[in-house]
Amino acid sequence: MNVAVVGLGYVGLSNAVLLAQRVPVTAVDVNPERVKQVSERQCPIVDTELEDYLKHRALNLTATTHLASAVNDADFVVVATPTDYDPQNNFFDTSSVDKVVREVLLLNERAVVIIKSTIPVGYVRELRGNLNSDRIIFSPEFLREGRALYDNLHPSRIVVGERSHRARVFADMLLDGALDDDVPVLFTDPDEAEAIKLFANTYLAMRVAFFNELDSYAMAHGMDTRQIIEGVGLDPRIGNHYNNPSFGYGGYCLPKDTKQLLANYVSVPQNLIGAIVQANRTRKDFLAEQIVSMEPKVVGIYRLVMKANSDNFRQSSIQGIMKRIKAKGIEIVVYEPELEEEVFFGSRVVNDFAGFKSEVDVIIANRVTDELSDVVDRVFTRDLFGAD
Repeated sequence: MNVAVVGLGYVGLSNAVLLAQRVPVTAVDVNPERVKQVSERQCPIVDTELEDYLKHRALNLTATTHLASAVNDADFVVVATPTDYDPQNNFFDTSSVDKVVREVLLLNERAVVIIKSTIPVGYVRELRGNLNSDRIIFSPEFLREGRALYDNLHPSRIVVGERSHRARVFADMLLDGALDDDVPVLFTDPDEAEAIKLFANTYLAMRVAFFNELDSYAMAHGMDTRQIIEGVGLDPRIGNHYNNPSFGYGGYCLPKDTKQLLANYVSVPQNLIGAIVQANRTRKDFLAEQIVSMEPKVVGIYRLVMKANSDNFRQSSIQGIMKRIKAKGIEIVVYEPELEEEVFFGSRVVNDFAGFKSEVDVIIANRVTDELSDVVDRVFTRDLFGAD
């Protein structure tokens, strides 16, 4: 059994490493530097388990920039290329997936293509028709950035969007690489697998939005948000998880997946899904107003990343707060060690942390770390529980 994995982001790389414990895997990426790092067993993203497995584990893993050589002898080709949300078309931009799937089907007459990229509902059904091929399956991923390999080693569930022998073979490969027994496995039709991914992420976004709106209410009335959340969470049907207030849901998945699900509702009546998307904008508006009311001359942005142990700040919620404050004419200074640029969206980037702290009146932090312990009196955050 040979596997090719196309795309070396956190989804593709974690799947490649998981599978390479048991079968030969060739990983493909258009970025030669990323391919070089993986070939040298260096991890190109921040992920503790990935770093450990690449460095210390025996993996049958090679990396290349050449798709043809990678998929030539593959039995399964996992596609994990980006599908960013396109606000102009109000839909996912699936062009990278389209291109890879078409090329794989031409290069290999027997390989089964497993799409791990997040896609709209109905995408596989439509693509099968357009390409006149049934060798395309969607299998959603449920991974956290920064813990992607951990979540593959300890999967909450495995979903494969086809009920067939080949779907079972692929699911068994994922199970073979996992460390847990008794992992739930669900085989569904294609549309249903796509819907599972989008509805799961939208539910998580709804939970974030709920506790954020609870926090906004408490702030507006001078109440202790933490006491309310702790009391609400004692109901076992609600629980004390995914309840830490923030500047809004953000990151790579939740913003785009909620908007994509809303777009899929174009001919179906709905109220809740649209409200979840709108709630995120409202939260940022409210918190930006709170910060502006403090009348700071200079506001410091402590980290653009969404959460601890991550190097990714795509669509991070703090950027929405930052842009709203900047629009009021307040100077913004950014501290983000992952940035090499001196300017970020028109704001100065300061890499000297001591200097950063000395020149700002207010520091806004979506998530607080010990680095800020000496300036807590100037920190504006809604991180009440110290959790992501």
